[in-house]
Amino acid sequence: MRVMMTVMSILLAAGPAGASGGLSCGAKDEAVKLTIESGITRGMGSPVFNFRGDIELAEKAISQDLRKMSFEREHLAQYWLDGEELRMVVYRERDSDKPHGYVEVTVRTKSGDEGDYIGQYSVTIFDMTDASGGDGKTYNFTGRATCLVE
Repeated sequence: MRVMMTVMSILLAAGPAGASGGLSCGAKDEAVKLTIESGITRGMGSPVFNFRGDIELAEKAISQDLRKMSFEREHLAQYWLDGEELRMVVYRERDSDKPHGYVEVTVRTKSGDEGDYIGQYSVTIFDMTDASGGDGKTYNFTGRATCLVE
Protein backbone atom coordinates (compact mmCIF):
# COMPACT_ATOMS: atom_id res chain seq x y z
CA MET A 1 0.00 0.00 0.00
CA ARG A 2 2.85 2.35 0.83
CA VAL A 3 4.40 1.76 -2.62
CA MET A 4 1.06 2.53 -4.28
CA MET A 5 0.78 5.83 -2.38
CA THR A 6 4.32 6.77 -3.40
CA VAL A 7 3.64 6.00 -7.06
CA MET A 8 0.39 8.02 -6.97
CA SER A 9 2.20 10.97 -5.36
CA ILE A 10 4.85 10.91 -8.08
CA LEU A 11 2.23 10.75 -10.85
CA LEU A 12 0.21 13.60 -9.36
CA ALA A 13 3.30 15.72 -8.91
CA ALA A 14 4.43 15.10 -12.50
CA GLY A 15 1.03 15.88 -14.05
CA PRO A 16 1.12 19.69 -14.08
CA ALA A 17 4.74 19.78 -15.28
CA GLY A 18 3.59 18.84 -18.78
CA ALA A 19 1.23 21.80 -18.79
CA SER A 20 3.96 24.42 -18.57
CA GLY A 21 7.40 25.15 -19.88
CA GLY A 22 9.69 28.08 -20.35
CA LEU A 23 11.31 30.37 -22.81
CA SER A 24 14.53 32.31 -22.76
CA CYS A 25 15.82 34.77 -25.32
CA GLY A 26 19.09 36.57 -25.56
CA ALA A 27 21.23 38.82 -27.65
CA LYS A 28 24.75 40.01 -27.02
CA ASP A 29 26.82 42.14 -29.33
CA GLU A 30 28.84 45.37 -29.19
CA ALA A 31 25.75 47.56 -28.70
CA VAL A 32 23.17 45.47 -26.81
CA LYS A 33 23.05 42.85 -24.09
CA LEU A 34 19.50 41.47 -23.79
CA THR A 35 18.02 38.64 -21.71
CA ILE A 36 14.36 37.64 -21.48
CA GLU A 37 12.99 34.71 -19.49
CA SER A 38 9.48 33.51 -18.79
CA GLY A 39 7.39 30.55 -17.90
CA ILE A 40 4.75 29.62 -20.46
CA THR A 41 1.57 27.63 -20.11
CA ARG A 42 0.64 25.12 -22.79
CA GLY A 43 -2.76 25.76 -24.26
CA MET A 44 -4.69 28.50 -25.98
CA GLY A 45 -2.21 31.30 -26.70
CA SER A 46 0.54 29.88 -24.46
CA PRO A 47 0.17 32.59 -21.79
CA VAL A 48 3.30 33.70 -19.93
CA PHE A 49 4.06 33.88 -16.21
CA ASN A 50 7.09 35.05 -14.21
CA PHE A 51 8.14 37.17 -17.19
CA ARG A 52 11.34 39.17 -16.68
CA GLY A 53 14.07 40.69 -18.74
CA ASP A 54 17.04 43.02 -18.71
CA ILE A 55 18.70 45.18 -21.31
CA GLU A 56 22.02 46.97 -21.21
CA LEU A 57 23.09 49.33 -23.98
CA ALA A 58 26.66 50.42 -24.65
CA GLU A 59 25.80 53.79 -26.23
CA LYS A 60 26.98 56.43 -23.71
CA ALA A 61 24.90 59.21 -25.30
CA ILE A 62 21.72 57.54 -23.97
CA SER A 63 20.69 58.51 -20.44
CA GLN A 64 21.78 56.00 -17.80
CA ASP A 65 18.22 55.08 -16.72
CA LEU A 66 17.38 54.03 -20.30
CA ARG A 67 20.75 52.33 -20.95
CA LYS A 68 20.16 49.74 -18.24
CA MET A 69 16.56 48.70 -17.70
CA SER A 70 14.61 45.74 -16.32
CA PHE A 71 11.30 44.42 -17.63
CA GLU A 72 8.39 42.70 -15.89
CA ARG A 73 5.13 41.11 -17.17
CA GLU A 74 3.36 44.48 -17.50
CA HIS A 75 5.98 45.56 -20.06
CA LEU A 76 5.22 42.68 -22.46
CA ALA A 77 3.10 44.55 -25.02
CA GLN A 78 2.72 41.73 -27.59
CA TYR A 79 3.59 38.07 -27.65
CA TRP A 80 3.18 35.28 -30.21
CA LEU A 81 4.35 31.67 -29.99
CA ASP A 82 3.37 28.85 -32.30
CA GLY A 83 5.28 25.89 -33.65
CA GLU A 84 7.11 28.03 -36.19
CA GLU A 85 7.54 31.52 -34.73
CA LEU A 86 8.25 33.33 -31.48
CA ARG A 87 7.67 37.06 -31.52
CA MET A 88 7.40 39.60 -28.76
CA VAL A 89 7.39 43.33 -28.16
CA VAL A 90 8.54 44.66 -24.81
CA TYR A 91 7.92 48.34 -24.04
CA ARG A 92 8.80 50.38 -20.97
CA GLU A 93 8.74 54.10 -20.34
CA ARG A 94 11.04 55.81 -17.88
CA ASP A 95 9.71 57.05 -14.55
CA SER A 96 7.18 59.89 -14.84
CA ASP A 97 9.25 62.36 -12.77
CA LYS A 98 11.77 62.64 -15.62
CA PRO A 99 11.44 63.84 -19.23
CA HIS A 100 9.73 61.37 -21.56
CA GLY A 101 11.76 58.39 -22.71
CA TYR A 102 11.19 54.74 -23.52
CA VAL A 103 12.82 51.48 -24.55
CA GLU A 104 11.06 49.20 -27.05
CA VAL A 105 12.43 45.74 -27.81
CA THR A 106 11.11 43.59 -30.64
CA VAL A 107 12.19 39.96 -31.02
CA ARG A 108 11.25 38.02 -34.19
CA THR A 109 12.45 34.45 -34.48
CA LYS A 110 11.67 31.27 -36.41
CA SER A 111 12.01 27.74 -35.12
CA GLY A 112 15.12 25.73 -35.80
CA ASP A 113 16.32 22.47 -34.29
CA GLU A 114 15.52 21.15 -30.82
CA GLY A 115 13.51 24.10 -29.49
CA ASP A 116 15.85 26.80 -30.81
CA TYR A 117 14.33 29.91 -32.34
CA ILE A 118 16.72 32.10 -34.30
CA GLY A 119 16.11 35.56 -35.71
CA GLN A 120 16.51 39.24 -35.09
CA TYR A 121 16.04 41.76 -32.32
CA SER A 122 15.46 45.46 -32.79
CA VAL A 123 15.69 48.05 -30.03
CA THR A 124 14.37 51.60 -30.23
CA ILE A 125 15.17 54.09 -27.50
CA PHE A 126 13.62 57.52 -27.34
CA ASP A 127 15.39 59.88 -24.95
CA MET A 128 14.01 63.33 -24.21
CA THR A 129 17.22 64.74 -22.81
CA ASP A 130 15.66 67.75 -21.08
CA ALA A 131 12.28 68.81 -19.74
CA SER A 132 12.05 71.90 -21.97
CA GLY A 133 10.02 70.02 -24.59
CA GLY A 134 12.78 69.67 -27.17
CA ASP A 135 12.68 67.06 -29.88
CA GLY A 136 14.59 64.38 -28.03
CA LYS A 137 16.69 61.74 -29.77
CA THR A 138 15.86 58.29 -31.11
CA TYR A 139 18.40 55.46 -31.17
CA ASN A 140 17.96 52.20 -33.10
CA PHE A 141 19.85 48.94 -32.80
CA THR A 142 19.40 45.57 -34.53
CA GLY A 143 21.14 42.23 -34.34
CA ARG A 144 20.83 38.48 -33.97
CA ALA A 145 18.57 37.03 -31.29
CA THR A 146 18.30 33.43 -30.19
CA CYS A 147 15.58 31.89 -28.06
CA LEU A 148 14.99 28.50 -26.51
CA VAL A 149 11.49 27.17 -25.85
CA GLU A 150 10.89 24.07 -23.77
